[in-house]
Amino acid sequence: MTGVVVCHWQHLGKLVGIHAKRSCGVFSWSLDPRTALVRAGFSVRGFQFVEMSSRKSKNNSLIHAEYISQVQRILRERFYHQSPHSNLFGVQVQYKHLIELLKRTAIHGESNSVLIIGPRGSGKTMLINHALKELTEVEDMNENVLQVHLNGLLQTNDKIALKEITRQLNLENVVGDRVFGSFAENLSFILEALKKGDRMSSCPVIFILDEFDLFAHHRNQTLLYNLLDISQSAQTPVAVIGLTCRLCLSEDTSVREVLQKHFNVSKNLQSLHMLLMLALSHITTSHPFVTAADLMEAHQLCSMDSKANIVHGLSVLEICLIIAMKHLNDIYEEEPFNFQMVYNEFQKFVQRKAHSVYNFEKPVVMKAFEHLQQLELIRPMERTSVNAQREYQLMKLLLDNTQIMNALQKYPNCPTDVRQWATSSLSWL
Repeated sequence: MTGVVVCHWQHLGKLVGIHAKRSCGVFSWSLDPRTALVRAGFSVRGFQFVEMSSRKSKNNSLIHAEYISQVQRILRERFYHQSPHSNLFGVQVQYKHLIELLKRTAIHGESNSVLIIGPRGSGKTMLINHALKELTEVEDMNENVLQVHLNGLLQTNDKIALKEITRQLNLENVVGDRVFGSFAENLSFILEALKKGDRMSSCPVIFILDEFDLFAHHRNQTLLYNLLDISQSAQTPVAVIGLTCRLCLSEDTSVREVLQKHFNVSKNLQSLHMLLMLALSHITTSHPFVTAADLMEAHQLCSMDSKANIVHGLSVLEICLIIAMKHLNDIYEEEPFNFQMVYNEFQKFVQRKAHSVYNFEKPVVMKAFEHLQQLELIRPMERTSVNAQREYQLMKLLLDNTQIMNALQKYPNCPTDVRQWATSSLSWL
């Protein structure tokens, strides 16, 4: 009787060191399998022990061998980016645009450039590989189109990149020991060597620049500058295809300013998390990407003054009381005030304007004053005693003049005379 262990893939490598016969992923022992595992220092939890005849074991061994072969093939394709049977999903429009662009370069001698942006593992490499495979399947296209594959992680400077271009184009003997005055001259000479006559008969070159953003960090960006310059000129037809996982959102000046302002206000990571979450909340099926406008709106929400927002929901009477407190602060240089002082200041405004619409009874004004205290727009200077009169309890305004004026600018349908009273100097002395 043979013991068979069915286990997870991560355990197979560990089991190789056990004194056992292994056949296509099935391990058999003359010992009891549980004992063999325990002796090898493995926990037997999570293993399924099955007893079967030699015939069944042989059949299962063949099945397991087929499974292992399939897994090896899939892993090999993934590691070497060779997945010809993979289907493109969700990028059909981008693929159509890319293949048309490459065909215009390969067939009509038209130079082009394109940047493919997406997170790691989103299928950028698979997209370009499919397009190149289809392009090389066109008659007479495989030999007439040259490909140069560069990677920003490997070609860390323009000199190394130029050597790699020379190697992949098999032009080492052409260049030889020739000395060039500049990078542009060197690159132009290499591309000139590929010409077969006029532009239409020149051999097109497709440059694939993986980790494109790293090339942008090269000193003076000489390689990118010359490649893109050639793609816009009447020289050898080239297609420059960049692949990057870095979105260019931070290149927007307004985004940089928003992030800098947010950093100046708060260096707390939770604050940044809140900013980004507010920006991400705008994502919908019709609006799938975060834009600079989303980030700016999120910044406005984060930096919005909560107390000033409360002012927007106050009544006209409560607004008038806050303006009266503002004038008292201006007159007495931020000294505490009480309800009676605020009421007297408010009465000056009513008498000056002779408006019956603002002529409220004192208990009503007192109620509005207490509501401002409940909203924490004003606070008492000391604890209220039982015998103290409310009218004479000292208070302090928790809004500064800037907050008051900004809130009044946004206050819906604010009466003109109230707004003018707020902007007037030192009340009605």
